[in-house]
Amino acid sequence: MTKLEKVLYTAKTHTTGGRDGAARSDDAQLDIRLSPPGSGKPGTNPEQLFAAGWSACFIGALGIAAAERKIRLPAETAVDAEVDLGKTGDAYGLQARLNVSLPGLDPEIARALVDQAHQTCPYSRATRGNIDVVLTVV
Repeated sequence: MTKLEKVLYTAKTHTTGGRDGAARSDDAQLDIRLSPPGSGKPGTNPEQLFAAGWSACFIGALGIAAAERKIRLPAETAVDAEVDLGKTGDAYGLQARLNVSLPGLDPEIARALVDQAHQTCPYSRATRGNIDVVLTVV
């Protein structure tokens, strides 16, 4: 297990009601209703929040990888994250797919950036060896 040597930021939220509840950050920048996936009720769900957070973080990691190679990321860089909630036997689990678009970059360079970003992105590091993750350059 990795222990942080220096904390750069701490996100703080208060959640009530679980998947049928609400979540709010201490700075009030996040204030959302929660609902179970596929319920049709208003609100988002933890899997959507995880996908959004991971894809945003991954783009940041792509930027670091590109800067190290003295390459500019395309302005249209995008990550479409898909996070599945499912079951194996009686246990619940997740699996994910990150579809990364780096338009205009050579496919080999794009693949190298994606692989490097996957090594440095904190979300990728946290999930490594814990869930199935597929990375695709689109």
